[in-house]
Amino acid sequence: MRQAIKWSVAILAVVGALAFALWPRTPAPTTVDEQALAPLRAAAQLSACPREIETFAPTKGPFSGLTLTCLADGQPKNVSAMLAGKPVLLNLWAYWCGPCREELPILQQYAAKAGDSITVLTVHSDPREDAALELLKSLGVHLPGLEDPDSRIAELVKAPKALPISVLIRADGSIATLVNRPFTGVDDIERTVAEELAFR
Repeated sequence: MRQAIKWSVAILAVVGALAFALWPRTPAPTTVDEQALAPLRAAAQLSACPREIETFAPTKGPFSGLTLTCLADGQPKNVSAMLAGKPVLLNLWAYWCGPCREELPILQQYAAKAGDSITVLTVHSDPREDAALELLKSLGVHLPGLEDPDSRIAELVKAPKALPISVLIRADGSIATLVNRPFTGVDDIERTVAEELAFR
């Protein structure tokens, strides 16, 4: 009898251990180490993200309710409110994308030439925020940008998987077109923006 009880206890212990080992667990949420990123943000010297204008933000549209982190300061931003009221060139890129490295300096040249007439905003579509900041520093690119670790914007605009992709957005928040290729120069951007946004 005692032997049977011992075996029962042993079997229950093994079953319990297996159940604990195999029980599905919710993975611990990944947290951004702001202490480690702070010096990278400072070194990159990125421009501040556009100011959020809640009163003009569309309540409907692809980016309604979407919040992403600003690369310059690590603060959450309401994407719709940030893009409201002005034409936008939204550039999706990643640190590992070769054509993106060539295109980013061209985008900065275009932004400097266009001034305040259009918002040029980059979106790093990869979880490696540290790698994004390091690359932007090495390229000398200081454009405002967002961190999109889960490629939410690409998903919302139904973009193809290949990067870079530029999303041209009208002042009312509607999407004019997706440019599924890298820009080759400032004149290429100017021509494309003029054609798609009727913008001069």
